[in-house]
Amino acid sequence: MRIIVSALVCSAALFAAACGGGGGGGGGGGGSSKANEAFQKLKPGESSIYCDQTCQQALRIDAKARNAKCNVGVSWSSTAFPYGAAAVSRSKQTAKGFPNMKLTTADGRGDATTQTSQIDDMIARSIDVLIVSPFDAKAIAPAVNRAKKAGIKVIASDRAVDAPVDTYIGADNVEDGKVAGQHIVELLKGKGNVVELQGSLGASPTIARHKGFAEAIAGSPGIKVVASPTANYDRAQGLKVMEDILQRFGTGKIDAVFTHNDEMSLGAIQAIREAGRSDEIKVVGIDGQESALRQVKSGRYAGTVVYPLPVPEHILAAAKLCAGEKLPARIKQSAPLVTKDNVSKYEGTTF
Repeated sequence: MRIIVSALVCSAALFAAACGGGGGGGGGGGGSSKANEAFQKLKPGESSIYCDQTCQQALRIDAKARNAKCNVGVSWSSTAFPYGAAAVSRSKQTAKGFPNMKLTTADGRGDATTQTSQIDDMIARSIDVLIVSPFDAKAIAPAVNRAKKAGIKVIASDRAVDAPVDTYIGADNVEDGKVAGQHIVELLKGKGNVVELQGSLGASPTIARHKGFAEAIAGSPGIKVVASPTANYDRAQGLKVMEDILQRFGTGKIDAVFTHNDEMSLGAIQAIREAGRSDEIKVVGIDGQESALRQVKSGRYAGTVVYPLPVPEHILAAAKLCAGEKLPARIKQSAPLVTKDNVSKYEGTTF
């Protein structure tokens, strides 16, 4: 039985991918209706199920933080994909629970120059806190440094930035890649050929997820990576790249495909199905978006490691910074592996 593993990545990309997930395939809906309904049931100040005890302790909200007067700017790398669209829309929903918080959002549209200009505009508006998910960690760093110089508190959300910040909130992309890789090793019983569909080259999630995956399979010499093309976190590109790979590697030549986000996985699954090789190839990955969980539940997708949205967590962090509180330098969200056995636990909790 061949196994394709698609590592869904949460984070996104030098080509308009969204942080922690960002693949293509569709634009800005802001998440599934089921997941949105579940999100709306969170009480003001309440964190998500992906915020463990340590995370909850760091982000516990008191009356001072809830009522702090504050101008917050959210600069997101791109909202052209489900992850980014949901991150921004849910930031707006969460901010409604803070009566004196004014929220401004900006879509970087997958362009570092655009995002830099938008951050500079927020600085000119004298925001108190900047929440930034950088399109390019290095390219955005000068703008973040200018924000810090202006006395603005900065939260790196979903992706790290190459500049000093007050806190960085998100899951661990290396850990996500490692968990996905370990699942592949188990599925292949330590032996087989793997194709890796990478996200946008140079993007921090791409680098980190690849690193974690490589570490996971390093102890299994029987597993060989036979190809590692990029599909830029995009479903259509995932479909096309997978079609090409299936032509290059016939039956018996591929045992696994590891991709860097759910959107690429969904494209790969389509290509495999249309090639009549569904019984031969399975898919596992990273992100855990709602459409992917449906595929897991149906048995078409062997597993996905959740890369959760950093919301409501980054809005809670902004409220605490507005109240003059300090935060840990790193607030890590949990990222569980979802398979057919436990998928019901996570339905409606992602995007």
